[in-house]
Amino acid sequence: MVIGRVVGRLWATRKDEKLNGQKFLIVRLLKDIDVEETGFFVAADSVGAGTGDNVLITRGGAARVSLGERDVPVDATIIGIIDSIEVENE
Repeated sequence: MVIGRVVGRLWATRKDEKLNGQKFLIVRLLKDIDVEETGFFVAADSVGAGTGDNVLITRGGAARVSLGERDVPVDATIIGIIDSIEVENE
């Protein structure tokens, strides 16, 4: 699992029919608590996240399993909205 921040939404009228009903969000990974990595990727949303939310993301086969459908062609799914992050000082 990885931590990211939702930075936008994606709409696709034409897509694989197995993706119908899925909500897609644009996510940037976090490299530090308040520092986003460059670039972004698309993740299916299973928890109702929105722009600005810090989220927990699963990728690969676990992303499909979390949607309850092993044949859905996704490789990243948002599985949680993060309420807070605490990191001990090193």
